[in-house]
Amino acid sequence: MKYFLTILAFITSLNLYAQELTGTVISDNEKIISSKFMGYIKEVNVSEGDFVKKGEILYIIDSSNIDSLKNEALSSYEIQRNNLENIKLNYERYKRLYKKDLVAKYDLELLELKLKNTEKMLKIAQAKVKEINTQYEYLKIKAPNDGLIIKKSIKEGELAMPSSPAFILTDLNSLKIKTSISESQLSKVKINDEVIVIIDSINYKTKGKIKSIIPNTVNMTHSFILKIEFDKKDKNIYPGMYSKVILGQNNE
Repeated sequence: MKYFLTILAFITSLNLYAQELTGTVISDNEKIISSKFMGYIKEVNVSEGDFVKKGEILYIIDSSNIDSLKNEALSSYEIQRNNLENIKLNYERYKRLYKKDLVAKYDLELLELKLKNTEKMLKIAQAKVKEINTQYEYLKIKAPNDGLIIKKSIKEGELAMPSSPAFILTDLNSLKIKTSISESQLSKVKINDEVIVIIDSINYKTKGKIKSIIPNTVNMTHSFILKIEFDKKDKNIYPGMYSKVILGQNNE
């Protein structure tokens, strides 16, 4: 009887050590894509499930609002440019008259001051035109990195609002396994522990490492979230896939 209890205790300790957990594939690099400017959506180029490359145009916002601002800025620039030309002509004329003592020094200095102020105003108007021209690029919303579109929230013709989510882009090169472990088992794991990762749906088994141990504060479950880094190789692995994680060193 004593021998049987010893064997049972040994098997139980092995089962605790080589513990199997269930998890989900997640991406550690998900981005919400939105626009900086308000405007009607002119063109949508991608859909949910599409793979995109960094710099690829996802959608385009109509430029009508910026066109109006640009026309105003160009008009202001032309006014300041014409003003400057006229003031330069007057200034040169006043300099000639001043040399002949036909105008007061005060009048010449006043015109010189006006010339400098108008030059400043022209530079401001020129900078405004340049600033508006750069805004046209912001109407073309591009992918910040390679990835998979996992959510689309816009349609052509809708009004795009600044910071309102249009797409969710997930990076397939930043995949991890997310699982959880009870508080009572926490002492059995630590950062950089090796584990076995199994994704049954594609019949894939590989090694992984625990990279994060995070308290789970939802509903006071007395559990901890584990994030596990693994090698996906060239497998088609996507966020949301079911996985198994086997803890312990002797589980291969």
